Amino acid sequence: MPKSQYVSPKESFKKRTVKFKDIPVCEYNKTVAEEKDNFSKADFLGMYADMVAIREFETMLQCLKKLGKYNDKEFTYPGPSHLAIGEEATAVGQAYNLGVDDFIFGTHRSHHEVIAKAMSAIKKLSDKELQKIMESYNNGVDYEIVKKNSTAKNTKDLARDFFMFGLMAELFAKDCGFSRGLGGSMHAFFLPFGIFPNNAIVGGAGPVATGVALYKKCNKKPGVVVANAGDGAAARGPVYESMNFANMDQFRELWEDGYKGGLPIIYNFNNNHYGMGGQTKGETMAYGDLVRLAAMTPDEMHAERINGWNPLAVIDAYKRKMKLIKEGKGPVLLDVVTYRLSGHSTSDVMTYRTEEEVEEWRKLDPLTVFPKQIVDAGVATQKEIDAVRDAVIDRNHRMFMLASDLQVAPYTDYQKNPYFLEDMMFSNKKVEKMDDREPEVRITKEENERVKKIAGQARYAFDAAGKPISKMKVYNIRDAIFEAILDKFYVDPTLITYGEDVRDWNGAFGVYRGLTEALPYHRLFNAPIAESAICGTATGYGMAGGRVIVELMYCDFIGCAGDEIFNQMAKWQSMSAGGLKMPVVLRVSVGSKYGAQHSQDWTALCAHIPGLKVVFPVTPYDAKGLMAAALNGTDPVVFFESQRIYDMGERFVKEGVPTGSYEVPFGEPAIRKEGKDITILTIGATLYRALDAAKILEEQYGVSAEVIDARSVVPFNYEKVIESVKKTGRIVLASDACTRGNVLNDMAQNITQLAFDYLDAPPVVVGAKNWITPAFEYDKEFFPQPEWILDAIHEKIMPLKGYVPTTNFSSVELMRKAKKGV
Repeated sequence: MPKSQYVSPKESFKKRTVKFKDIPVCEYNKTVAEEKDNFSKADFLGMYADMVAIREFETMLQCLKKLGKYNDKEFTYPGPSHLAIGEEATAVGQAYNLGVDDFIFGTHRSHHEVIAKAMSAIKKLSDKELQKIMESYNNGVDYEIVKKNSTAKNTKDLARDFFMFGLMAELFAKDCGFSRGLGGSMHAFFLPFGIFPNNAIVGGAGPVATGVALYKKCNKKPGVVVANAGDGAAARGPVYESMNFANMDQFRELWEDGYKGGLPIIYNFNNNHYGMGGQTKGETMAYGDLVRLAAMTPDEMHAERINGWNPLAVIDAYKRKMKLIKEGKGPVLLDVVTYRLSGHSTSDVMTYRTEEEVEEWRKLDPLTVFPKQIVDAGVATQKEIDAVRDAVIDRNHRMFMLASDLQVAPYTDYQKNPYFLEDMMFSNKKVEKMDDREPEVRITKEENERVKKIAGQARYAFDAAGKPISKMKVYNIRDAIFEAILDKFYVDPTLITYGEDVRDWNGAFGVYRGLTEALPYHRLFNAPIAESAICGTATGYGMAGGRVIVELMYCDFIGCAGDEIFNQMAKWQSMSAGGLKMPVVLRVSVGSKYGAQHSQDWTALCAHIPGLKVVFPVTPYDAKGLMAAALNGTDPVVFFESQRIYDMGERFVKEGVPTGSYEVPFGEPAIRKEGKDITILTIGATLYRALDAAKILEEQYGVSAEVIDARSVVPFNYEKVIESVKKTGRIVLASDACTRGNVLNDMAQNITQLAFDYLDAPPVVVGAKNWITPAFEYDKEFFPQPEWILDAIHEKIMPLKGYVPTTNFSSVELMRKAKKGV
């Protein structure tokens, strides 16, 4: 929404025609004989060797799943087996020109891409670099195993053994796997070779890979990113969102010199003609030729449809497209025609295609055609071809024998280390900045107009006489969040933030006011209305080594990005066995006044997903301190905010909110009011209604309530709450989330277990009704009110003399509602 981009009605209504360019289809059709002057004998034999390595690896898995043995050794492999038999040339051609700084992302079917990229990296890295990688990875455990058992005569062959062993061990869920068995077949990766995680969610790598490309662009890092996907993935919304994100006009029109141009990414669709059993072209898709999707941009993403069964055609395309990307002309879309000769998985009986179709493709199998071309062109003899094949197969046999041996490669011992996976869920690191260079900013903090305004505000909500200070003059929650974010922008050069309308508009609720003037476009920019892309790219940006804050305007929009938050952002630290960090802060705002789709508190939904930290500050002191803690950390944090109280001043820290940076530790609740008769634990803005209830209890009924603000949902330390319950013997838990499925129910259960001997009555949860959120005029009928807390206390915990309840908290009413489903 920059004012520099004038929207002219005259131009908008101007008569014209939108024209599309022709897109090349399978233009390259050269053979080995025609290209032998451009490649060496070692090049051709190396391509063949890598294709054989992939085919033999996949054959191994096929044998294990169908026969229960390979190389005459019985072994049980219960894991997934999405095979790429037939797609070897596609992967080898892709990897040929990629360097270690070029990153690939794969799918659930990506053993071929992983192996091809590894073999390519080994060729390009020096012996010294390879030695360092092998000795340092996983503390050298895999290296020592392989070195002791390898027949390799040089470092590169040893590195090939090392990689195949580590990959097999990972698939077999062994402790010495590259991710200690926590990633497995569908999530294999190896960062030192530029192999980023494969993704079991179809199309799931699209947004994540786009985020890594964003990291490269914003931090001027070398290399391109390849987002591999199948043709079936082209139907998924996140894939479209990602391609649009990578092609945003602002990259070319608004971003500063040095940062202009689309993202350095190739969307590589391995078009094998089938989703699972559904045929894409002609049945489940509308595009005809997949490459037509590229028409979403004026330059049509420099798209091509290429012959993926000719590795030379793929090499040629990548050479040309990588040159375009390095010139700032990305992204690129490639429709790579291939075919899987095997089924979707080993359980696939292929009832959806004929034997004649498969046989017609088998006649063109690159594992047969390509070595024949090498021999026919006089590049190598059949004897040399056979020797290459036999050596590669022998390597696979040897590494399988090692990786399948429980004495050499044992499983993780959960008896000896019961906290193994538990300790992987969060990294819990403190990193002030993710890079050492100077942050790029437009002005100093002291020159910022909002900073100047904040300097004149009262940082405590009451004056010396205890009277409330005018909201116009009080430092509030939105100021606190802004201050913490601004501070970090001047420390961490990798920090960026984006979301819907965060630049110029300043965010829907004014938190970012003052950032537009302070930051260049590549550090603060408006994202499309594309929640999957917003959260998925943030995941990739953090995974690549950057720090990022993204905003979903309303908490309710979490649903639009469910996979990216719950399956991507939450899981990659643990699935990588700690190899990846995720310094991502996801800001979500809990609405008020805007009805059923804009006013929901979904703390429970996020708290339910392992791997996410969840906080909900409701005071300026906590908002600043928790944001600072989130921005110094290396874990993904869902940072809940309430629109009801953005203007709230600091009521509890009498010294006021400090001007300097400080942290509020995650997991520690705060006692907001001391009491001795009953405990009230709250999450979110309900705190202030709980304090109102406490005042009524004390003034009208002589009941002293201790009020505790959870502040943090995950993690949560129960010590203060249990100590309070030991004193009071009673507890009510309240929040604005619907009662059913409310995380407070879990807390109530835990409190019952931890303080059973001290409780005079069971804990009671007071949440919103199990309805849709009605209009603002009916707020008091839906969200917890002070009277509801009193009602719950009176009916379920301790009678209040002379009190007449306004809502029904009886057991009969609970049964009635449950039976009705509300």
